[in-house]
Amino acid sequence: MSTLAGAWQWLTDPAHWAGDDGIRHRLLQHLVLTVVCLVISCVIALPVALVLGHLGKGGALAVNISNVGRAVPTFALLVLLLLTPIGTWGEGPTVVALVLFAVPPLLTNAYVGMREADRDVVRAARGMGMTGRQTLFRVELPLALPMVMTGVRIAAVQLVATATIAALAGGGGLGRIITAGFNLASTPQVVAGAVLVAVFALIVEGIFEIAERLAPRWARGTR
Repeated sequence: MSTLAGAWQWLTDPAHWAGDDGIRHRLLQHLVLTVVCLVISCVIALPVALVLGHLGKGGALAVNISNVGRAVPTFALLVLLLLTPIGTWGEGPTVVALVLFAVPPLLTNAYVGMREADRDVVRAARGMGMTGRQTLFRVELPLALPMVMTGVRIAAVQLVATATIAALAGGGGLGRIITAGFNLASTPQVVAGAVLVAVFALIVEGIFEIAERLAPRWARGTR
């Protein structure tokens, strides 16, 4: 039996879908971890990017600093966090590592979107007497929204793919299927776990694509 055939057989076995170690439970864990990390990343990155983009000061420095995180492998960061007091926080090390991984695309895209907002429109809004707050939320943010959502989409897909490292810290998610396959020397199970992660990432990408198509034209950056 080939590896792909074995992986398909593993995926279609009802016994592998039930229970705490089943695909359904691991998929739910993976989804919850992804959503939690994405929300935390957005809360951290987006306000900073929007304010700096509005002010036009310090943004380049913030983006460069955040991009340093891309040079540090998430797995290496997770290992280092496990050696700190954070390592005793259960899922804490995984969440921190994934949040730091997701911040750069969110911060970069939101900041660029704010700075690329039509300056003539922004100046016109200010000329009409809008305050800085009104200009930010009524003019600049709507114009930057397509880039902001692009950053959210990139971060979400990257988190789905990278959240498999949670298994290395004793966490849940689809990564547990892969690590269990390695422990059992079961190549079909390893491949099946990898396929599940890839399909999940593609589904998340598809959801964002559909949402973008169904969004109002102004939210897509078109007229």
